Amino acid sequence: MSIPSLTVGVRWRRGGLLALFAAVCSAQKYSIGPETPVYSKESGYGLDLGSSIGLKPFFFSVAVPEGNYDVTVTFGDANRESITTVKAESRRLMIERVDTAAGEFTKRTFTVNVHTPKIAGGGEVRLKPREIGILRWDDKLTLEFNGPRPAVTVVEIEKADAITVYLMGDSTVVDQPEEPWNSWGQMLTRFFKPGVAVANHAESGETLRGSTGEQRLKKVMSTIQRGDYLFIQFGHNDQKEKGEGIGAFTSYKADLKRYIAQAREHGATPVLVSPMNRRTFDADGKITNSLGDYPEAVRRAAEEESVALVDLNAMSKFFYEAMGAEESQKAFVDNTHHNNYGSYELAKCVVEGIKANKLALAKFLVDVPTFDPSHPDPVATFDVPRSPMSSMVKPDGN
Repeated sequence: MSIPSLTVGVRWRRGGLLALFAAVCSAQKYSIGPETPVYSKESGYGLDLGSSIGLKPFFFSVAVPEGNYDVTVTFGDANRESITTVKAESRRLMIERVDTAAGEFTKRTFTVNVHTPKIAGGGEVRLKPREIGILRWDDKLTLEFNGPRPAVTVVEIEKADAITVYLMGDSTVVDQPEEPWNSWGQMLTRFFKPGVAVANHAESGETLRGSTGEQRLKKVMSTIQRGDYLFIQFGHNDQKEKGEGIGAFTSYKADLKRYIAQAREHGATPVLVSPMNRRTFDADGKITNSLGDYPEAVRRAAEEESVALVDLNAMSKFFYEAMGAEESQKAFVDNTHHNNYGSYELAKCVVEGIKANKLALAKFLVDVPTFDPSHPDPVATFDVPRSPMSSMVKPDGN
């Protein structure tokens, strides 16, 4: 059942006035149990994707307008212990693991971004066929409760005034909808406290110019605000573009600067992320550069524009070489795209970049002891549960 409650007040944002957020903000509370209905457009909430209580995992959705939402979940079971991991939308890791004993209940809060293809003022993102109908582009907030013994009693959802971290990039950044594919973008969410929402606008096969042409950049610029962030990581597909004037130090670097300028025009902070290496080892167990001048073009653009740089290209080299040619296969699905473990480790690298650049965003990080990519976490100890959606169809791009 849905139990609405009201919270009245004025919101203040990031040290400055947020023009009146709303005179009345409605916090919706939903009991999760045997009587929870199946989701329908008429009810606007319920168990989703054919799941039900008792199954592992199960899904719960609520119809909401585009925006950021604080989600507070009460975990636990009166009669048994529980172990629950929470993902949101297209498999964004939000809460890694909550353990409760029988009769124990605990609450956790996290912030989720929901977005649709429509662009304020007219137009919409030109979605690819693989994006149509997937969770990260629909008009509802979907939660996946996973783990050996998931147990949830209450879900509360309230509109949030949050810092938004926008991500733009390719298949190594996007919220991959199906196992075994995964990206650092959908693992990064796990490392932020409430008050930060990650809005992932990356897509498989994309380039800087492609994202502009398909209105992805316009979509981001239609909602980004002062105090938000734009993380930009391209290169894997841009390097394959051909034509006069096309190249790492010409068109690619110029497009990076165009993205930077637009973010700054809106008062947001741009952050460049160099593309991670592919899994290309030489006979001596060292990673070879398969990306040409594109990582260096990112570094130069960051220096020339005085922009924070997360050098994922350099950190991924340390990561892969530390694992070695054979063991590193356990971080990949193919030699470009990562699985859950590989993307989790790369997300930790991005977190290190946030800290190293002393971004104000760093104060919102949680559970982030210093991570050295030369000493990655053991694969054997990684236990983020797989989602039920799976496909061996390779994402666009390589």
